[in-house]
Amino acid sequence: MKNPHFLWISSLFLAILASFGARQCHAQAKPVVVEQIVARVNNQIITMSDYQKGLAGLQDEVEHDCQNCSQQEIANQVAERRKNLLRDMIDQQLLIERAKDMDISVETDLIKRLDDIRKQNNLATLDDLEKAVEGQGIVWEDYKNQLRNSMLTQEVIRKEVGGRMDIGNDEVKKYYEAHKQDYNRPEQVELAEIFLTTEKLGPEEMAAVHTRADDLHNRLVKGEDFTALAKRYSQGSTAQDGGDLGAFERGQLAKQLEDAVFGLQRGQFTDVIQTKTGFEILKVEEHYQAGLQPLDKVEGEITNILYRQKMEPALRQYLAQMREESYVQVKPGYVDTAAVPGATVIQEVAPTPDTPDKKKSKKKSSSPVKING
Repeated sequence: MKNPHFLWISSLFLAILASFGARQCHAQAKPVVVEQIVARVNNQIITMSDYQKGLAGLQDEVEHDCQNCSQQEIANQVAERRKNLLRDMIDQQLLIERAKDMDISVETDLIKRLDDIRKQNNLATLDDLEKAVEGQGIVWEDYKNQLRNSMLTQEVIRKEVGGRMDIGNDEVKKYYEAHKQDYNRPEQVELAEIFLTTEKLGPEEMAAVHTRADDLHNRLVKGEDFTALAKRYSQGSTAQDGGDLGAFERGQLAKQLEDAVFGLQRGQFTDVIQTKTGFEILKVEEHYQAGLQPLDKVEGEITNILYRQKMEPALRQYLAQMREESYVQVKPGYVDTAAVPGATVIQEVAPTPDTPDKKKSKKKSSSPVKING
């Protein structure tokens, strides 16, 4: 069974398109407000525009994460995430700083991730991907920074939180005994896919795609990792998750696919299958026979459940410790729902003009940014 311990972690944090640098503008030697500062996190800042970008992305984020939800469920989730938006932005900044302290670099993985995105979108070069991103009104450097920050935070969480959690066999057995009813199931298969699209392609182009699919199948036969190939080459929406499609009972798949997968056992994969929209290779991650599933069949699944139950409180505890060791200030009127007791707030200071005498006696220096109420 696939081990998605770390795949879901990124959903704990918002994808923030932001640079966290302070900006200043000087006119006639006076500090001029560029934009309001919502929070300070050590030497970095979160600005009003950063916060507004986060707000603007909440609806799309929830709709992406909850595609089968009703409008009311989506509205409720947006409201809940809005309450914790500033907390999540501060959390991300703390984790990015910790990644720097730990000398974590994700630049090589970032290039690979961008190349994967390029392939999933059938683009010839990274320059084409850059043009496509900017065509949607997104600054390319912001887009890369968003991906970089997400990868940095996930790596810190993996090393500092996930890597320190231990789930023993006794815990797994105890959970299984208490939830046996959940594992009395009809026959099911858990599937992953490698998908290459043929939409809007002519016969010659379709033949070329078929050849690529056959090549990927040959690589699987020789022992290459299915998840890695799916992440790199699959053009389906599941590529980022290693092709994970979830579980299916008999009758839930097209007959062509059902006939191909229900005769396979765990770890086996199909030949290349041509569908109306492309070419598929399906792998059976797990095959559950009808009835109560034995513990060894669902052990990985239970481990993941226990992991998720422990992860969020462990992560919050880790972040609380980081806040204790950090300097975090929040502007009045904004709420950090994870603020430690006694946390300070940003004091708003009205700009005062320098007197002529002061101007003469001052050395040239960088003035602090004033907060405009």
